[in-house]
Amino acid sequence: MTSRAAIEVEDLEVAFISREIIHPVLEGVSLEVVEGGFTALLGPSGCGKSTLLNAIAGLLKPVEGRIFVLGKEVQGPSPEVGYMFQQDYLLPWRTVEKNIHLAWELRGERPIQERTLALLEEVGLGDALHKYPHELSGGMRQRVALVRTLAPEPAVLLLDEPFSALDYLTRLRLGDLVQKVLKRHQKTVLFVTHDIPEAISLADRIILLGGRPATVQREFRVPPHFQGLASLERRTDPAFQPLFQQIWEEMKRLDGEGMD
Repeated sequence: MTSRAAIEVEDLEVAFISREIIHPVLEGVSLEVVEGGFTALLGPSGCGKSTLLNAIAGLLKPVEGRIFVLGKEVQGPSPEVGYMFQQDYLLPWRTVEKNIHLAWELRGERPIQERTLALLEEVGLGDALHKYPHELSGGMRQRVALVRTLAPEPAVLLLDEPFSALDYLTRLRLGDLVQKVLKRHQKTVLFVTHDIPEAISLADRIILLGGRPATVQREFRVPPHFQGLASLERRTDPAFQPLFQQIWEEMKRLDGEGMD
C-alpha cells in the first residue's frame, strides 16, 4: 500500500518586500513528506529553510503555490501541526508544568496532566515538573520544549534546528532521544538543519535546498538498514561516510554556483 503524503508543497514561491524592493526567497519549491516519515531539509544558513517551515506552518502567505497538510490546504496555523524552534521560548515565570500546559491553553483546551507527566518521564524529566526554566540546562530546556510541542498531539512536527544552540555532546544525546521519542509516537517530521551528519543520523530522507532564490536541488535516501539503527549507531555504520561525502560534494558544487 502506498503511503499518503502528510505534507505537500506545490510550486511554492515566497518573497519579502523591503523598501519597495521585492526579494525572492523561495522559487518553484515542490516536495512531499510521507505520513510517518522523518525528512531532513538540509542547506546552508540563510537559504530559506526556516521560511519554508513558516509557510508550511501557516505563519506566512506565499506569493504563489499551494501547501497541503494531511490533505487540507494551508490557510493559517493548524492544530495538526506542532512547531519546535531553535530557541526553547520557555516562559521564565512559569514552571515546567505550566509551560507545557500553555500548548493546550493557547487552543482553549484543558491541559491533560497525565499526558504531561507521561511525556516528561519519557524524556527523562519526571522530577522537573515544578522547576523553573532557569533551574534547567540547555538540553533539559529543549526536552521541555519537545514535550510542549508533543503535548496536544499534533500529527505533523516541524523542527527548526532545535539542537543548534547546544554543545556537541548534548546535541548528539538529544538527537538520539528525539529520534526515539518521535518514532515511538509515529509522528511525521520535517527537520531543518545545515549539519550533514545530523541529517544523515536522524532522517530517512534528505532534501537539499539551495540557490538564490532557493529551490529543491536534490534528494537523498539514507540506506534502508538505517531505519533499524539509533542516531548514534548510524554515525559509526560503514555506509555513513560515503553518503556524507556524496552530500558534501553536492553542497560544494552549489557553493561554487554562488551559495553562501
